Amino acid sequence: MQDAAVRRFRFVGLLTVGAVYLLILVGGIVRSTGSGMGCPDWPKCFGTWVPPTHISQLPANYKEVYTAQRVAKNQKLARTLQKLGFKQVAGEIFNHPTQYIETDFNPVKTWIEYVNRLLGALIGIFVFLTVVFALPYWRRDATIFWLAFASFILTGVQGWLGSLVVSTNLLPVMVTIHMALALVIVAILLYAVDRARCGRGNTVPAFQPSIPAHAPQSYTGLQFGIWVLLLLTFVQILLGTQVREEIDMVSAAVGYTGRENWIARLGHVFNWHRTFSAIVLLANVYVGYQVWQLAQRRLQRLVGATMSLIALEILAGFILAGFALPAAVQPIHLTLATIIFGTQFLLLLGVGELRKASQMPDSQGAPQRVVA
Repeated sequence: MQDAAVRRFRFVGLLTVGAVYLLILVGGIVRSTGSGMGCPDWPKCFGTWVPPTHISQLPANYKEVYTAQRVAKNQKLARTLQKLGFKQVAGEIFNHPTQYIETDFNPVKTWIEYVNRLLGALIGIFVFLTVVFALPYWRRDATIFWLAFASFILTGVQGWLGSLVVSTNLLPVMVTIHMALALVIVAILLYAVDRARCGRGNTVPAFQPSIPAHAPQSYTGLQFGIWVLLLLTFVQILLGTQVREEIDMVSAAVGYTGRENWIARLGHVFNWHRTFSAIVLLANVYVGYQVWQLAQRRLQRLVGATMSLIALEILAGFILAGFALPAAVQPIHLTLATIIFGTQFLLLLGVGELRKASQMPDSQGAPQRVVA
């Protein structure tokens, strides 16, 4: 039976994971509505903690003021990166032309971006609470505490990266790193919560998997297959962010008109993203079938959830390609992809539990026999 400390930690941990996914969805809404520069500064919005609702609340030269601040911050960052040896990234920041674009005030876009920031701050509080509720694990399973603490540090880094995304006016490399780090934070939190569920360090383990009679000879090989799935999904998400970046450039170039022609103007990245989706689907079907054969109810539910999410993801992709990129579907497409990453990661952890259980000795000191 799980004690109160375990239940509290798992509840807050799962709440935090859910909030991160909600933030990804809201971030997608920010991108699809073009609200990324709704607040031209960070962490404040137009210099205040509560953003303005009318242009009359801003100085007449507000565009020049915030553009100058943004460029100065970028130049300082680029010089620092150059000294550290990241010359290519520094050069991109130095030469990125959109950082000089003066952003017009739009109250709707300002508040969409502001809500995004408020949710980010709320997640920071949730992650801090996760660390607090992980303190009881300091003696029973210190790994859980350090995972929670790592997620807290990375959430801070993620907030800093968010400020760079704003200051560089959505520089592609910054957007990609921002998305990648979000997936890393999700994986760390899921691992911490799952490790607590398994009861490592508890008096009574919370999870004791039985080993199926028709299990494969090597769980390690199956784990490798799931690692491949995670890598494929990770790459596909990053390709998707690059497609989104191209859409932003195409739409800006044509004055946000002629939406039905935007896809035709996209480069090779869109074709790679679409072709890669078939590879991701086939790989998930193959590995999912192997996991299903383990006859473990929890893993079968995860396989079913993953395949259902992939079906919805493909449907969303067809809608985007066939109906001129409807803005409402874009954030859903991104969020589904990140949830797929999460269910695949839980599959990896579940198969790892079976592998460890198969290696545990029985009462006679021999490895456990496969049970029917």
